Amino acid sequence: MRRFILRRMGYAALSLLLLSLTIFLFVRLTGDPTVLLVEPGAAKGDMEAMRARLGLDRSLIVQYGSFMADLARGDLGQSFYYRTPVVELYLSRLPNSLLLAVVAMSFSASVRVNTWWDNAGKLFALLGLSLPSFWTGLLLILFFSVYLGWLPSSGSGTPLHLLMPAFALGWYFAAAHMRLTRSSMLEVLGSEYVKLARLKGLPEALVIAKHAFKNALIPVLTLAGINLVIMVNVAVVVETVFAWPGVGRLLYEGIAFRDFPVVQATVLLGGMMIVVVNLMIDVLYAVIDPRIRYER
Repeated sequence: MRRFILRRMGYAALSLLLLSLTIFLFVRLTGDPTVLLVEPGAAKGDMEAMRARLGLDRSLIVQYGSFMADLARGDLGQSFYYRTPVVELYLSRLPNSLLLAVVAMSFSASVRVNTWWDNAGKLFALLGLSLPSFWTGLLLILFFSVYLGWLPSSGSGTPLHLLMPAFALGWYFAAAHMRLTRSSMLEVLGSEYVKLARLKGLPEALVIAKHAFKNALIPVLTLAGINLVIMVNVAVVVETVFAWPGVGRLLYEGIAFRDFPVVQATVLLGGMMIVVVNLMIDVLYAVIDPRIRYER
């Protein structure tokens, strides 16, 4: 297990290095941020001075070397637009995204099959996988905010602000979890060891909880772990539609303002979260199912 973890950590470090290079180059293709930072009609000399102050007058190689050196010290830079350390911006938005993701993940799948609840769940899953989250969000705003006036259309601060963005974000992922849980449970419930447990006269609840659900949990755990990280980091559309002050909206603002440090830090921290969650899930595999062995 130790060799497996070390090997995965090496792969993770290489992946993050490639990610840092990719995002560093791509953000610079969006244009010159000094155009948005200086006063309208500013002289060329003022723009050159702004580039020099931001370090954008140096070559890309020098800029990347400086970026990696700062990153090695844990310094993710300072926002061009907000004039604030990027880490402080990210950490101030992260709790809102975590809250939104946790509530969105609360949608769960049913275990029972061939019942009216199961059929309703299949319809729910089909709609969730078919409708884009931004379209769902706009429909929710139109119906519950404009027509009925029950819920606030944007912002944060109360539980009511959380309901619509959490549903819009979580519906697609809940639908995916439901479909995967259902198919995995159907496969496990038809296995020989589950049939044997039923023949022994064990209660159905015990058969499902102890013998079936534990073995059906592995693929669901993988999907849920990755989706939780995705919800936190790339819920750009939903957080923008509802003006939810989370990490996804921070990424959108960074792109809109050509705020290179914000975009770089947000993407890199999101990549680190994905790497850590993937590693934790791989380790949990061996705990959930002892038949899984990583060391040869």
